[in-house]
Amino acid sequence: MTEHNTTAAASRHQRVYPPKPEAVYLLGTCLVDSFYPEAGMDAIALLQHAGIEVIFPQSQSCCGQPAYNSGYDEQARAVARTQLQAFAADIPVVVMMGSCAGMVHKEYPKLFAGQQEEAAAIALAARSYEFSEFMVNVLQLEQQLAQAEDQSPLTVALHTSCSARRGMGVAAEHKALVENLPGVQVVEPERVAECCGFGGTFAVKQGDISAAMAADKASAIAATGCQRLVSGDCGCLMNISGTLDRQERALPVQHLASLLYTRLNGGDGSNIGQKRSQQYSKKSGEKA
Repeated sequence: MTEHNTTAAASRHQRVYPPKPEAVYLLGTCLVDSFYPEAGMDAIALLQHAGIEVIFPQSQSCCGQPAYNSGYDEQARAVARTQLQAFAADIPVVVMMGSCAGMVHKEYPKLFAGQQEEAAAIALAARSYEFSEFMVNVLQLEQQLAQAEDQSPLTVALHTSCSARRGMGVAAEHKALVENLPGVQVVEPERVAECCGFGGTFAVKQGDISAAMAADKASAIAATGCQRLVSGDCGCLMNISGTLDRQERALPVQHLASLLYTRLNGGDGSNIGQKRSQQYSKKSGEKA
């Protein structure tokens, strides 16, 4: 068993981004699929609105990160092989969470080093992008947000996960997307770059420490007076929103993709915190 730390000491990496593609895969991630399916649907709608065909492989599964972070490489490889097969075509993969994007982009080449799938893992890693990373660096979406239908005043606290901030280095992309939405004011909590305490299996293995960290983060966010908490990582949203509920603080939370979709299309945000399970489960084919 080998211990891994997928988010520590990862500096901003330099990537060469492709031109706008005709089609992309969407890697929905476990937490989006199970708890925030509306975020997946909203991401699909945003990509389709940009004229991109979205392919959602029904065979996709967990990226293998929980096993990998716990040191179970063989078990992680068994799960990750499913992803190598599901996303085999040479087109970009848009990943809905920073932690899962980091697993595929940074850790798959290490996980499969010396294995027969090494070349496939390296290739998949090279064409996998965190959601905001793709939206900004490939689609330049932040330059198109001035035409958003909903420009009503909204104060937002933006939480960028440790994996997105340090692992994938996309905090600037998150901020650019939100700050360029007309009518949206971003307020910054104290110690904005501090972990919320989720950390995947950390929240299970170190429950008391995780809860204390989440309490600090929730209090800092509430102190901003924001009307909504937005994040690109659902683990953080779950952890912070649950803590806010226990603190009896009423604050809606929303995935970044859903904020962008509702503002661009004049939605009232009525899907915040709700599941569009029926819609999400209708993806019976490969194409969304």
